[in-house]
Amino acid sequence: MASAAEQLAANINFAAFAKATDLQKRIWYTLGALVVYRIGTFIPIPGIDPVQFAQAFNAQAGGILGMFNTFSGGAVERMAVFALNVMPYISASIIVQLMATSIPSLERLKKEGEVGRKQLNQYTRYLTLALAIIQSYAIAVGLQSSPGIVTNPGIFFLASTVITLTGGTMFLMWLGEQVTARGVGNGISLIIFAGIVAGMPTMIFQTLSLARTGDINPFAIFAIGAVMMACIVFIVFMERSLRRLVVQYPKRQQGNRMFMGESSFLPLKINTAGVIPPIFASSLLMLPTTIASFAGMNSNAPEWLTTMQAWLGYGQPGHMALYAIGIIFFCFFYTSIVFNPEETADNLRKYGGFLPGIRPGKKTAEYLDFVLTRLTVIGAAYITVVCLMPEVLIAYYGVPFYLGGTSILIVISVTLDTVAQIQSHLVAHQYEGLIKKSKLRGNSAPTVVRK
Repeated sequence: MASAAEQLAANINFAAFAKATDLQKRIWYTLGALVVYRIGTFIPIPGIDPVQFAQAFNAQAGGILGMFNTFSGGAVERMAVFALNVMPYISASIIVQLMATSIPSLERLKKEGEVGRKQLNQYTRYLTLALAIIQSYAIAVGLQSSPGIVTNPGIFFLASTVITLTGGTMFLMWLGEQVTARGVGNGISLIIFAGIVAGMPTMIFQTLSLARTGDINPFAIFAIGAVMMACIVFIVFMERSLRRLVVQYPKRQQGNRMFMGESSFLPLKINTAGVIPPIFASSLLMLPTTIASFAGMNSNAPEWLTTMQAWLGYGQPGHMALYAIGIIFFCFFYTSIVFNPEETADNLRKYGGFLPGIRPGKKTAEYLDFVLTRLTVIGAAYITVVCLMPEVLIAYYGVPFYLGGTSILIVISVTLDTVAQIQSHLVAHQYEGLIKKSKLRGNSAPTVVRK
C-alpha cells in the first residue's frame, strides 16, 4: 500500500504547481541567478588581446582546457571573470572534509550539528579564497609569459587578473549558496549544470558541420551518439537503483493503545556519492594541468613541464589513470562521510527497529557496512566506466565533441535531483494545504455565548 507522501506525489499536476506560489518564486530566483552567471561568462578580464588568446586557446583546446571550458560554459575560452568557475570551492570542500576526518578539533565541529557545520563552511570559504588566489596568479603568470596575449604586462596586470578571477569565484560561491537557500537547492551543482548545458548546442553544431564538410565520418557521429544515448539510459537506471533493507519494528504500547509491529525499508543507493567523485577528481587535476597548459604556450617552458603537459593531457593514459583513481577514491571517501553505519544502527536501536536475522547494535553496523561496501564497489565501477568510456571513444575518433561521460553524469544527476527537490516542495505545499483545511474544519463549529 502506498504511503501518504506517495499518494500526494501521484496527485501532483499543473494545477498543484500553479497554487504553489512559494515554489514559483524559488524557480524564478534560480533562473535569475543562472542568467547572472551566464552574463558573467561573457565578460573578459582586462588586459588581454582576445584574438591572440583565442588562437592560443584553440591550440590547446584539445587538452584539459577543453574539459574545463565545458564545465565553465565557455568562460575559459573567453577568459572571462568566471573562468575559474566554482572549482576552487570544490577543491576547498575536499580538503576540509579530508581534514575533518583526521583532525580531532574539526571532527568535533562536524559532530556539533548546525553550529559546527556553519564553522566548517566558514573554513571552506577561507580556503576557497586562498586557492582562488593561487590559481588565478598561476593563470596570470602563464598568460603574461605567453607572447602577444597580454597587452600591457606587469604588476598591474597580475594584480588585476588575480582580483578579477578571485572575485568571480567568490561571487559564484555566494550565488550558489543563495540558490541553495532561496532557490530549488543544489546551487553549486546547478551552476556547473548551466555551464555544461549552455555549451551543448555549439558542440553539436560544430560536430555536424565537420560531418557535412567531410572532415569526419558520419558513421562515427552516429556511433558516438548511440553510445551517449546508451550512457544516458544506463545512468538513469543506475541512479534510480536502490538496495532496500527490510526494517522490522516490534509491537509497542502507548498508554492504553497497542500498536502492531510494522515494517519499512532502509534504502541504500548504488551510487551514494552522486556526482561528487568525478567533480572532485576533475578539480584536483585542474591546478597542475592548467599551469602546465598555460606554461606550455611559452616556448621557454622547462622540459619537465612540457612532459607533464603531454602526460596529463586530455585523453592521455596518465590523465585517464589519475582520473579513474580519483573517482574510485572519492566514491568510497564521500560515501563514508554521508552514511555512517554505526550511527544508523544506533538510530534503529533507539526506535526499536531491527533488521530480520541481524542482532541490533554492532552486528547491524557490520552488516550495513558489508552491504554498503559492495554497493560502493558497483557504484565506483559504474561511474568510472561512464566517465572514461566516452573520453576513450572521443580520443580514438578525434571528434571535437568534449561532452564526456562526466558532463553527461552531472547533467542527468543534477536534473534528477532538481526534479526531486521540486516534487518535495509540491508535496510540502499539499501537506500545508491539508493542514489548513483541517484547521478550518475544526474551527468551523459555531461558538455558543452564554449570558
